[in-house]
Amino acid sequence: MAAATTTVYPEAASTDGGRLSVGGCDAVELAREFGTPAYVYAEDDLRARARQLRGAMERHHGPRSTVAFASKAFPCTAALRLFREEGLAVDVASAGELHLARRAGYEASEIVVHGNAKSVGELEAALGTTIVVDNAAELERLSGLAGREQRVLLRITPGVSTDTHAAVATGQADSKFGFSMQDAPAAIERAAAALDLRGLHVHVGSQIFDEQPHRESIAALATLGAFPEYDLGGGFGVAYTDDQRSVDLDARLAAMVAAAHALLDAEGRHLTIEPGRALVAAAGVTLYTVESVKRNVSTWVAVDGGMSDNLRPLLYGSPYRADVADRLGGDTVCHLAGKHCESGDVIARDVALDDPRPGDVVATPVTGAYGHAMANNYNGVPRPPVIFCSGGRARVVVRRETVEDLHARDL
Repeated sequence: MAAATTTVYPEAASTDGGRLSVGGCDAVELAREFGTPAYVYAEDDLRARARQLRGAMERHHGPRSTVAFASKAFPCTAALRLFREEGLAVDVASAGELHLARRAGYEASEIVVHGNAKSVGELEAALGTTIVVDNAAELERLSGLAGREQRVLLRITPGVSTDTHAAVATGQADSKFGFSMQDAPAAIERAAAALDLRGLHVHVGSQIFDEQPHRESIAALATLGAFPEYDLGGGFGVAYTDDQRSVDLDARLAAMVAAAHALLDAEGRHLTIEPGRALVAAAGVTLYTVESVKRNVSTWVAVDGGMSDNLRPLLYGSPYRADVADRLGGDTVCHLAGKHCESGDVIARDVALDDPRPGDVVATPVTGAYGHAMANNYNGVPRPPVIFCSGGRARVVVRRETVEDLHARDL
């Protein structure tokens, strides 16, 4: 068996003897107890990353700073409750995410509401929170629903290009999000007249590794005037395979805060960041069971999940590492295939496994972001459970769907 490198597994994971455990819980035993596919999280990693980011913001900017979890990355009540315990605010992008945040105990003052197409109902539900206004129609709609006491930020599209997948780039001039730099002055004037305009929001995209787009977006905001608050977004890049490196979060926040101080005169103003993936991705591992191994031109290892529990490879061509959970490493080059009736349902290509066989448990790390969030019922496959592990104890925080759930809404 080839030696395994394990840089992308959770900090609270062990690979001693080539066998994976998460939060002190053996991965193979977790699969036996809870079934597969299953989303497994190192709970201590979630808490540690929250503390790291909150501490970094307070160290670089002081008490007038907020870390808001971008809940779209992992809209799970238990995770939201955990992050609130760690002093994080939350950002939501729909009435459903808003409902989950409130169920987790968040007060209106701790919630930031996003979205480029908020309905009247969503705006009404969000009254009292901080609403990030995206467009002129929404600004007029909200002005008719709320008074001067409603806190708002205006989302600005700074015209900044980023080196990321087109589907997760949001700062370019031709974007569906936010007010253009040309339209922003009129929107600022209208919002200030009708609502409690606290400041501006900007977000340039996801999986951003270079700090320059963040600096350019801050520079763009500086041309629009001075405000009490600035929300600088998130999108910090995360490593998915061992040949990638995650953004140094402390260094990135230090650079962003320094740019805000220099360009926005922000020392005495309130600064918010909105990490999602950076908080949860590396804490999660998905477990599968191998159902078949076939060799034609390639070696295909088919498991009991796929695009119903991880859409990212199909949507973005995202790479993943994979391992047999009790034999990490290996030298059998395989394609890890899903079970769905799509040729594109491949979880990871050209991964090296140790002699994979039916019945093996396979682990794919760095699945803590957007797996549970994007899970679906394609081919009538029930969605997996979410399991938190810490100190050798595992607890189910989201149960596995059943086939009865598939028709629960039928009339």
